[in-house]
Amino acid sequence: MLSSQTLVVLIYTLYVGDIEGWDFLTVAQNNLLSLTWNGQFSLDFSCYLVLSGLWLMWRNQYNASGVLLGLVAMILGIVVFAPYLLHLLWQEKGDIKKVLLGRQF
Repeated sequence: MLSSQTLVVLIYTLYVGDIEGWDFLTVAQNNLLSLTWNGQFSLDFSCYLVLSGLWLMWRNQYNASGVLLGLVAMILGIVVFAPYLLHLLWQEKGDIKKVLLGRQF
């Protein structure tokens, strides 16, 4: 499932970027300021991106690579987050507690 999500979103993103351009931040900002359902979805999704990025940073104990990974995930979303989760699942042999908590476990 995570591999499929990564591939579908990556292909969709490349297609939309090619057709509409790569100025996503202006589109997202305009959606947020519109106070419409598109804006609500953008706000909700932005909160998810920030939360997932902060979790990545926390899980990596806020070291330099963890902070960088979290910031990149906040921008690229599931295209970074899903492969990272797959990596963790493989590394931790499916132990979800270790996947979620990392060294804090």
